Amino acid sequence: MSGEFPRAGFWRRFASLIYDSLVVISLSMLTAILYFAAIQVLISTGLIEQTEGQDPAAFIDNSPLLDGIRSALFVGVNVIFFSYFWTKSGQTIGMRAWRLRVQTNDGNLISWSQSVIRCMGALLGLGNLVVLVDFKNKKSLQDYLSKTEVVTLTKEENKRVYRELD
Repeated sequence: MSGEFPRAGFWRRFASLIYDSLVVISLSMLTAILYFAAIQVLISTGLIEQTEGQDPAAFIDNSPLLDGIRSALFVGVNVIFFSYFWTKSGQTIGMRAWRLRVQTNDGNLISWSQSVIRCMGALLGLGNLVVLVDFKNKKSLQDYLSKTEVVTLTKEENKRVYRELD
């Protein structure tokens, strides 16, 4: 354990992830709507040809390029969401609710490159399962890969971090 705050356990991390999942699902739905609208505009202007009578969603699914772009957008939205919050304050919306903070091993805010490594190493949240067997260090796979840690803040410190955002 480094610094003045204890490292967070699995269940607190899991609860935070549930909160953040609701936000990420909403952002993904918005991304899908905007992407679908953009494809519709491209079809209606004739920049993309669609077979007459073909469902636009099936058209995207049947095109490796369009399907790949859609998948990349979803991954990008997730990475940007988490990276923005982690590099700005060390807390996502769910982490703030559960008084968690991600930080470097010496207690500083993480960099964008560390946040991208954390996102990729999280494996859709499965990286947190390592915490269940790492009793001594309470670190997840993404913590090890990105040289970071997740700590549990006191109520006062959580309020201080939140006030600093103003």
